[in-house]
Amino acid sequence: MKISGTTLVHGIMGNPVSHSLSPAMHNAAFVATGLNGVYVPFPVEDVAAAIIGCKALGIRGVSVTIPHKQAVLACLDEIDPVAAKIGAVNTLVFSAAGVTGYNTDWLGANRALAAEMDLNGASVLLLGAGGSARAIGFGLLEAGARLTIASRSPGPGQALARQLACPWHPLADISRLAADAVVNATSVGMAALADRSLVPADKIGDFPVVMDIVYAPLETRLLKEAKEAGCVTINGLQMLLHQGAAQFELWTGRPAPLAVMAREVMANLGR
Repeated sequence: MKISGTTLVHGIMGNPVSHSLSPAMHNAAFVATGLNGVYVPFPVEDVAAAIIGCKALGIRGVSVTIPHKQAVLACLDEIDPVAAKIGAVNTLVFSAAGVTGYNTDWLGANRALAAEMDLNGASVLLLGAGGSARAIGFGLLEAGARLTIASRSPGPGQALARQLACPWHPLADISRLAADAVVNATSVGMAALADRSLVPADKIGDFPVVMDIVYAPLETRLLKEAKEAGCVTINGLQMLLHQGAAQFELWTGRPAPLAVMAREVMANLGR
């Protein structure tokens, strides 16, 4: 990669961002496609000031991560209709007309699932009611799936179910639920919760397709037990890759080199 006066600058804003795999993933994509672009981390506390700075500096595109996905909404000139429904943005495109916000989290989840099943008309059990679950839920409905939400906390779970006009169940009911697919959109399976799964091992076979958005570890307990039960499994890396690919396509208008991006993320995952 040779940076010059015509290099288009992209980046990720959040706090913190030093751990992000996105710079490795997107820079590999720019090199693979021969596009004169670069992607760097921007640790940001004041999101409004950061947007003004990006406009002034001619930044081309930005990923938005925690804790700014909702705060950035007030700084946009335009917002994609699906992102407006979700109420959160993770992708910014800067142009002469201003800054437009998109949400590719739902696209990442949909593309990862669609590689293994037909979402239109499929039943999907979504575990969780946080920001990730919200984006994934809206995306599944956009694809024509029949959605059910199960969560630990009744308040947020019921509120999200009302917004999505779908059934809600407490997690305690999971032993009597079944669907074409189950998606874990919680942090269970990650770090201190790595030895836990929200789906009992003797129940996992009732979900032919099992997806976990956690990507560290790459094979969570949920996915390990699902694989042992003969289910099709989708790890969190797939959602990360596909949402990143959708960002790359928004910024460049070019197909994303998904295989290259995947190799780079895998190479950096344990670092």
